[in-house]
Amino acid sequence: MATATSARVTLFEDIFEITALNPEGKKFERVNRLSATGTTFECDLLLDYNCQIYSLLEGEKMTLVLASTLNLDGSPDDHASYNPATTYQSEPTLADNYEYVMHGRVFDVSYKKDGVVVIAISFGGLLCRLTGDQRHLSSILPDMRLYILVKKD
Repeated sequence: MATATSARVTLFEDIFEITALNPEGKKFERVNRLSATGTTFECDLLLDYNCQIYSLLEGEKMTLVLASTLNLDGSPDDHASYNPATTYQSEPTLADNYEYVMHGRVFDVSYKKDGVVVIAISFGGLLCRLTGDQRHLSSILPDMRLYILVKKD
């Protein structure tokens, strides 16, 4: 991975330590909700993910990236459709360096007191809530289409 190139497409990146799985009880058979805390920016994360295709455990650390495109050159994606078999057949992408990738849309950005922002993203019904200092999350805007990329550390 060319870090200088991928830095242009990265909206947010941190290493999170998973503090709990399904903190409010398991609601769906194929979905887990994790609660995690960022080790660098100290953001709080709630993330739904498909536990049948990707396994995470309490206490594990994972790198999480929010990106506007998967193209390493920073060129914008066609967010209307995605077919990995044809779209990225010969070109390396940011997704090649991660184990779990979802595409979604920011549906709410709420500004709280003391410079805290709460960002809500839907990945086809799998939800993400990221809470932290708005200085670190200022690149994420309402109605933005983006990718979440995860790998275990």
